[in-house]
Formats: sequence, C-alpha cells, structure tokens
Amino acid sequence: MCTAITYHTRDHYFGRTLDIECGYGEQVVMMPRGFPLSFRKAGKQKEHYAMLGMAAVVQRCPLYFDAVNEWGLAIAGLNFPGQAVYFPVQEGKENIAPYELIPYILGQCKTVDEALERLEKTNIIDLPFSDNLPLTPLHWMIADRHSSVVVESVREGLKVHENPIGVMTNSPSFDYHLLHLSDYMQLSNQPPKMRFGSKGMKAYSRGMGAMGLPGDWSSASRFVRAAFVKEHGVSPDSELASVSQFFHMLGAVSVPRGCMQLEDGHYQVTSYTSCMNLDRRVYYYTTYENSRLSAVNMHRFKLDGAELKCFPLHKTVTVHWQN
Repeated sequence: MCTAITYHTRDHYFGRTLDIECGYGEQVVMMPRGFPLSFRKAGKQKEHYAMLGMAAVVQRCPLYFDAVNEWGLAIAGLNFPGQAVYFPVQEGKENIAPYELIPYILGQCKTVDEALERLEKTNIIDLPFSDNLPLTPLHWMIADRHSSVVVESVREGLKVHENPIGVMTNSPSFDYHLLHLSDYMQLSNQPPKMRFGSKGMKAYSRGMGAMGLPGDWSSASRFVRAAFVKEHGVSPDSELASVSQFFHMLGAVSVPRGCMQLEDGHYQVTSYTSCMNLDRRVYYYTTYENSRLSAVNMHRFKLDGAELKCFPLHKTVTVHWQN
C-alpha cells in the first residue's frame, strides 16, 4: 500500500510513500547514461537518459520503485492488487515487463507527452524477473513539471488517466478514486457555519470544517486525505520549506507500525518516503527508523558514466542533542 503526490511551489516536486511489511534491500541508485540497459523482450540500450531513484539492485539490474531522469520526468510504481493484468508478447508492440517500465520510459522520454507517445506502442507482459521474484501487480504515476497521468494495465488493455488531482494510491482503479472524491466535497479548511432553526451553532474546536475526513489507511481513504492536505497545504517557496511541507503532507497518510496487521501477523509500515525536485533533480528521502532528511543530487555525478552508484539508506535514529 502506497501513496504518491505532486506539489508545486517555486519548484515542482513528486514523491511517494512505500508501505510494506518487509524490505527488499532498496537503496538510492544513480544510473548514468552509459550504464547498459537490457530489456527481456525489447533489446538493449547502450545509451539513455540518466536517472536517479529508489531501487533494489538484483544481478546488476536496478528494479526501481520510483525515479526521476535528467529532464525532470518522474515515475512511481504503486501496488495495484486484484486489478493489474499483464499480457502475452504481442508482435508490433514494445513488450516490456512491469519491472522494466520505469527505466524504459525514463531512459527515452523528456516529458509526460513523450511518455504517452511511447506507451501507445507498449504492451506490459506477463514475465517475472525470476523464480524468486514473481510479478507484482502495479500501476504507475508519471509526472513532469506541467502535468501527471496514471497508467494502468487492466483487462481491457493499457489505460491512461489524466490526473488533475496529482494524487495516486492503490486499488481500485483511478477512475473510482476520482468519483469517490466527490463524496467529500463538503470538507473545508475553514470553520463550519450552520443554523438549526433560530439557533446559530458555534464550533467547539478548531479544525471542524474537515470533520468526516477519513482517517483509516485504506487506499480510498488515503486518496481523499492526501488530496485534502495537498489542496490546502501552504508553504513558503524556498527549497527546504517546500520539501518540509511535502514530507508533512505525506506524513498524513504514513502508516505507524502496529496499525495495519496482515493475515500472516506481520505489520505494514511506511518503509520510506521520497520527494524528488523535478527542476533540480534532487532525491530526498526519510526512512521509518530515521526521519532526518537525506538527499542525493544528480548533478554531482558525471552523467556520462557507465557504472551504477548506490547509496544505502540511513536507517539509524539520529538525535540532535542541544545540551
């Protein structure tokens, strides 16, 4: 279970939470232009755009959860259980496995429009990475500085939804979430005003304009809650203030350990939260264990390199002692 959002102040931001019960060895991974990309059914790319994001590296292959490329195009893959459908190889199509879609798009596209053109020729295929890594049902949010879309491979084929809200969670499909959002049109960040007969009611607490905002961790409720805090979030436009606000907004949908127990007895938690500056190509993140911001700047690398650069996540609690 995960949540992704976009956010604009002076710069443009995109990021997500990853809510899981166990880690996959994820780390921040910089892929330069010269790192050879090999797709299972779509050939090889010796050169491509550089990209930076969160990935598990398996057999020298970065399996990205989310990433941004050197042009400021970003993608996040979120869980889509019970809805995602992958297909057999089709002639005349670019046949891409789900775990390949992020590098496939970011390696060749500068904008959402370019990504959509490429997706018209793309078929998401039913091909696991290995026997030990079966397919994960996914859908994707793609964003640049001007727009965002949601891409879902479903029974009817590959569907693309415009995303005017700039929010995505998990199943059901994106069109359901947009319709469900209309059930909460009465919510406000303003104090409520109401009369019953001749009696004017007075709010006994601040924040009552948002009464009815769902507080559980279901995908539908997280979508509404993320949309509300994003719509009403206010921040100075400096970099650190914007990034801080971004993490606070995703904090509204983060899952504390113990609050979501699974059938096998494990607990799902927000393993990490990311925020990508699409203008400056900086990747910020926090982990469940360490809420202090860490960051990797793409422009401090030689983009024409040929080797991955990996940064293990900071997962140790740090305290700034003031006495």
